[in-house]
Amino acid sequence: METHPLCVVTGGAGFIGSHLCDVLLSAGHEVIAVDNLITGRKDNLAQALKHPHFKLIVHDVTVPFESGIAGQYSNPSYIFHLASPASVVDYQKYPEETALVNSVGTRNLLQLSKQTGAKFLFASTSEVYGDPKEHPQKETYWGNVNPVGPRACYDESKRFGEMMTMVYKRRDELDLRIIRIFNTYGSRMRPDDGRVISNFINQALKREPITVYGDGTQTRSFCYVSDLVDGIVRAMFTEGTNGEVINLGNPEEYRMIDLAKKIKDMTGTTSKIVCKELPLDDPQERQPDITKAKTLLGWEPKVTVSEGLSKTIVYYRSL
Repeated sequence: METHPLCVVTGGAGFIGSHLCDVLLSAGHEVIAVDNLITGRKDNLAQALKHPHFKLIVHDVTVPFESGIAGQYSNPSYIFHLASPASVVDYQKYPEETALVNSVGTRNLLQLSKQTGAKFLFASTSEVYGDPKEHPQKETYWGNVNPVGPRACYDESKRFGEMMTMVYKRRDELDLRIIRIFNTYGSRMRPDDGRVISNFINQALKREPITVYGDGTQTRSFCYVSDLVDGIVRAMFTEGTNGEVINLGNPEEYRMIDLAKKIKDMTGTTSKIVCKELPLDDPQERQPDITKAKTLLGWEPKVTVSEGLSKTIVYYRSL
């Protein structure tokens, strides 16, 4: 009987997690998605749920797996830990849940990795760099994070998750890697998730004012979801990634005001661009140095911002 390596994807019903499930299934893996559905949606898994080698388990990973659910995982070969609210709107709505999924949840999954011998990937974030004083950001940069600010539930818990991952690497010699995900966008992003691209496009399509925070000179770099998922898969399956920390993102950098103008032009909207007060601890610059991903994984983004925005506008128009 043919066997398919089992992948567990936590946060599998989320925006990025669901795309990862689809890619793993198409590569011949058996996939279990684990999600408590506080920000993930079953709709994102419409394609995966039709697949014979896919299963969704509705479970909160902060609850230990010993409580009757561990047996459902049989013997995973790979654990992708993506579970966490990830947009500012979501993690400020669920601050304690966010803090716990990246700390207690990460420890529970590392325990599962230790018990089963599964390779482990922790999906961290560019937010560990805070409001960076180094530009672009390399993996060696320690960051500039406010530990008591309104974003700390996410930033600091991801930093804690990275630390915990490396504790298990050094002490238990597990096969682990950490990726730091920079701004990502594309289909399955909730229209109301508060991310800048979903905000701008949906405001434009509804002909509402396009809201830019501050004077719009702050920058972000945007990676299309298919490129990001390709990077995640390579980070797990490429030889020589054990113990590595790898930035994944698109170095193509945009000022927010220019992005708003670009989306206004691409949608043909009559919306006006308006400026609002900049939120506390909003980073001024965000751009990944992806030298390591290029060297180690042979990875770099292929989808330009113009192509990706075009696909994302089509997706939101279809809703």
